Order: sequence, then C-alpha cells, then structure tokens
Amino acid sequence: MNKPVLAQSKAITIFIVFALGYFISTLLRAITATISPELVSEFNLTSGELGLLGGGYFLGFASVQIPLGYLLDSKGPRKIVSYFLSLSIVGLILFATAQNLTMLLISRVLIGVGVGACLMGPLTAYRIWFQDETQQRANSWMLMVGAIGMLSSSLPVQFFLPIIGWRAIFLSLALLTLACIILIVIFIPKWQPKSFDNKHLNESKLSTVWKNPLFKSLVPMGFFSYGGLFAIQTLWAGPWMIRVSGYTPEESAQGLFIIYLCMLISFLVWGYFVPKFSKNVNDAIRLLKIGAPLSLCVLMLIIYLGPKAGSIHWALFIVSSIFLSLTQPAVGMAFSLSNAGKALTSFNLLIFIGAFFIQWIIGLIIDAGIAFNLSEINSFKVAMTFVLITSLLSYLFFLRKVKIN
Repeated sequence: MNKPVLAQSKAITIFIVFALGYFISTLLRAITATISPELVSEFNLTSGELGLLGGGYFLGFASVQIPLGYLLDSKGPRKIVSYFLSLSIVGLILFATAQNLTMLLISRVLIGVGVGACLMGPLTAYRIWFQDETQQRANSWMLMVGAIGMLSSSLPVQFFLPIIGWRAIFLSLALLTLACIILIVIFIPKWQPKSFDNKHLNESKLSTVWKNPLFKSLVPMGFFSYGGLFAIQTLWAGPWMIRVSGYTPEESAQGLFIIYLCMLISFLVWGYFVPKFSKNVNDAIRLLKIGAPLSLCVLMLIIYLGPKAGSIHWALFIVSSIFLSLTQPAVGMAFSLSNAGKALTSFNLLIFIGAFFIQWIIGLIIDAGIAFNLSEINSFKVAMTFVLITSLLSYLFFLRKVKIN
C-alpha cells in the first residue's frame, strides 16, 4: 500500500479533524428524517413542504459548489472549510429559533451552504497530499464517517427529542461545529498552491472539467442516481416506514439506525478492500459498470413489496448503492492537481442539485397521487418508480458514453 505524501501521523490527524466536520455535515443532512414527525405536527407541513424543507439543505449545498472549487484550489481547505462552517453555525441558531416554514427553509439552506465544503475540502486535500490508492481508502472512510453522522441522526436524536426538544438539539450542534472550526485552524496545514507547475495552472479552467468525456458520462448518474440515493437515505426512507410500512415514529428511528449502521459497516469494509482492486480511474469505471445495477434491482423489489418493505430492504438498497461512491474519487483522479477542487465540486453540484429536486419531486408526486385519489401507499410507490426509471436511464447513458483507456 502506498503511504501518504505527508507523514502518517500527520495524515491521520488531518483525517480525524476533517472527519468531525463531515460527521456534522451528514448528521444535519439526515436529521430531517428523524424529526419530521415533530416538524409536520408543529408546523402542519404537507409532503411537498416536507420535501422542500429537507431539500433546502441540498439547495444551499449545491449553490456554493462552483465557487467553492475555485476557492479550494486557490485558498485551500483549512481556510475555506472553517469559513464556511461559520455560516452553518448561524443557520443552526436560526433553525433552532424558527417560528414558521419560511424561516425553517431559509436557515436550512444556510446550513447547507455552511457545510458545503465538509467533504469536498478534504477530498481536495487528499488529492494533493495522498497517493491515489490512499485517496480511495480515505474517500471510503470519509463516507463511513458520514454514515456515523447519519446513524447519530436516528436513535440518538430520537432519544434526546423528548428530553430537550429539537430546538435544543440544533443549538448543541452549533457548539459542536464551533469546536470543529477551532480544531481545523489548529491542525490542518496551510495551503501551498505554488506547488502546481505552470502547465497545470494554465489548465485550471472550469470548462476543462465540463468538457471531459468521463465527467459528461457521469452527469445523469450524479444527478438522478446519486441524488436520488441522497433524497431517500436522508428523508424519504423515514416517511416510507411510517406511512407505508406502518412503523411508529420510534420504530422508524430504529429502522433508520439499522439502515445507517449497515451503511457504516459497508463503507468500513469497502474502504479496506477497494484499494486492492481499484487502483485507478479505469478500475473504478469497470466496477461501476458491474455494480451500479444492483441497487436498481433492490429498489424494484421495494416498490413491488410496498408495505412489506421495511428497514431491512432500505438498508439493502443503501448498501447496494455503494458502487456509486466510486464516482467521486474517479472524477478527482481524472484531472490535474490544479483542477481537482473544481472537478470534485462540479460533480458534487450535480449530486446535490439532484438531491434537492428529487427529494422535493418525491413529495410532490405523493401529494399529487393522493389528490388523484390514489392511496398513500400507491402514491409512495409511484414516487419511487420515478426514482427507479430516471436512475436506470442514467445508467444506460453512462454505459453508452463512457470509455476506458
């Protein structure tokens, strides 16, 4: 195994500090699924409004990805991640004190903006400081940390809800975010953009990213497949378990805990093994071709089973979607060092815009189905069929367009 460019102890410290930021980011991404019964009850939200509120995070997140790419490449993760997290503290305080849907949505968008650099910042740093094989492992284990964040958004949040309430939970997360900023300032090295040669600097253009054949082949998968995955795992798996499978809110929180625990274990195992059989972009593409259809088969089964599909089935869907995680390190490795930030954030833009729209559209489809006298169960099934069809078409587009060198 290749060692990181930095000393191993320094690399581990950097990973741990960045991991805390990403933990906070994913906890905040998924927490809506757990507190959705509280929000629906207190603010009388429809499915469409709940989807819009959950998607507000993704909208804020996506809105900063393009400028974030330039900022990461020029200013570095230490400065940019800490600055952005400061905005999330403001969003957390506003969310905790919100009195209506409009304020909830504005603060949710601001939170999304604030945590927008929590994964792309580290991945940009790993692209510079780590060897390719180590990058893929670090990427997988960052996603494992993200699963821990989602895990923490389920039963732990459900446990504290009746004790301190959802507003106090968000204020506590603001304090944790402040601690993360302090650690970043202390432990993350300063950026050295001068290490790039003139050839790389001349290639440092956003148009280079969007014209790249590999990048273009992955655009629909980033938007629909990865975006749909995020929309389900961070919101709609919870309402499905309550409104389709008949779970109580407590049982739904337990179901989310199972889903995120399976996700955590899968990323831990994946992070250990993936460098052994995926050493470059071509290996990642081959694996993606083989593995991507698995989650589509599971989603098809869930739609067929309807009320009989519960947390175990959704856990299987999330785990089988792990092949999509190959796309981000593949995109990063496909570009020069000076374009790594722009490439990663451009792809992240696709994922999070997709997550925002699909999360919202799922809610709108459910509301529309009920309005047209479909049962709530069938309305959910129609919404998930939309995710299935768009993901399948995206995969077929990828197969047709991608080329392996």
